[in-house]
Amino acid sequence: MSMPRWARRLPRRIALLAATLLVALLVLRVWDVQRGPPLEAWHLVVPEELRADEIDAADWAGYLAAEEAAFATVRTDVTGALEPQARLRANRYYAGSPLHPGRFASDWNRSFVLEPEGEPRGVVVLLHGLTDAPYSLRHVGDHYRQRGWLAIGIRLPAHGTVPAALTRVTWEDWLAATRLAVREARARVGPDRPLHLVGFSNGAALALMYALDALDNEGLARPDRLVLVSPMIGITAFARFAGLTALPAFLPRFAKAAWLGIVPEFIPFKYNSFPVNGARQSHRLTMAVQAQIRRQAAAGRLAALPPILTFQSVVDSTVSTRAVISALYDHLPAQGSELVLFDINRNAKLGPLLTPATEAALDRLLPPGARAWRAAVITNAGPDEAEVVERATEAGATQEQVRPIGLAWPREVYSLSHVALPFPVTDGLYGLDPDPGEDFGVQLGALAPRGERGVLSIDPDALLRLSSNPFFPYLLARIEEGIAAAEDAPPRRSADRAAHADR
Repeated sequence: MSMPRWARRLPRRIALLAATLLVALLVLRVWDVQRGPPLEAWHLVVPEELRADEIDAADWAGYLAAEEAAFATVRTDVTGALEPQARLRANRYYAGSPLHPGRFASDWNRSFVLEPEGEPRGVVVLLHGLTDAPYSLRHVGDHYRQRGWLAIGIRLPAHGTVPAALTRVTWEDWLAATRLAVREARARVGPDRPLHLVGFSNGAALALMYALDALDNEGLARPDRLVLVSPMIGITAFARFAGLTALPAFLPRFAKAAWLGIVPEFIPFKYNSFPVNGARQSHRLTMAVQAQIRRQAAAGRLAALPPILTFQSVVDSTVSTRAVISALYDHLPAQGSELVLFDINRNAKLGPLLTPATEAALDRLLPPGARAWRAAVITNAGPDEAEVVERATEAGATQEQVRPIGLAWPREVYSLSHVALPFPVTDGLYGLDPDPGEDFGVQLGALAPRGERGVLSIDPDALLRLSSNPFFPYLLARIEEGIAAAEDAPPRRSADRAAHADR
């Protein structure tokens, strides 16, 4: 029996409809971006940086030399070539701006090494997030330094300079830089001192990917502990198709289509503008991490991962909190890992304005039942109390243990945010109560703008998101436990050699 004519034509019609929709979406995309602000020098100048194969062949000194060359390009082709209308106090690339990183005692956009007094007891590698800079983990790094550890904060390729740099980078470049930083860490302290990796957001995904790769690559030094802060294990589905939105950018007239956001650059140590390629590379990295987790789980190797301590806000508009559990923790055997979740402020006066989904988020994330890892929730001590407690369930148990931690929610804060976790409230740039001894040109975390629309040169929404963590002392105390445990443990390096020899 022959197929009806309409059935034979159906695939063609579906393909035609899909092509029509794609064209319509691209036309809409072109119309939308053409309405936006023009591209500036920092959206167009792409400094030359080392690529993955070059980074793998480089040493620390060579990497820093390439980094300096990239910053020299920015000084010459961006800061030194600004049009008069771009010479604004709110522009970090204007040399006369109070936000210009060149005027600070330390430019935290660059890679750094924090040396302890005396011989290092261990070493930590710090990996910042996407659009971010090494600044984001300086407080954690300084804590390690005070405990006698060497801290290496690497500036990942395409960061700290200009947003345009993100238009050409790949996640493989970032992972190569991670390998370089670990090589330098081991070269400085030797094979027998403990090694920690601390990653924030995209940097946390890189730390995890490195540790997973090291399970079956004896050429990679194996870390003794991972600390993941707001880890980018999963992101929105939109990022999967973000590359399509940049298709019109192949025509020079529509170059703005390569950008998801063209925003004033008023933060000294972070990009505000965001290119499509940044979203695409983040999605590629999360897919690679998830695939590597599944592969190593199927091979029975996840028990050899170092203990993972993760800090994550229950509500996070940048990464998927659900993916942290479903794509990572649910695959882990009992090997000493822990997940710390920061709940919403259930004492907030804004309670009636919170969405029902937000109020129920914690119960959906952690349903009752035993787990192979420790779960801790930082939440209100009671329905009418600002003080918080730690509600912890040990691995394999179901009974919850409660202990006070001596901290409380600020009255005006109803939740943490993705960007807040690695910063204390005293941070000079992002803190709610910034240190008066630090001057970065603006105190973004302390601003509470009120007034008429259209007055500020930036979007007020950028100032409403919480940018520091009132529970940062707890975060440091938990990291401190890992430092103490590493110093008391026998050298892991010999165990690494034995593990490789047994394969």
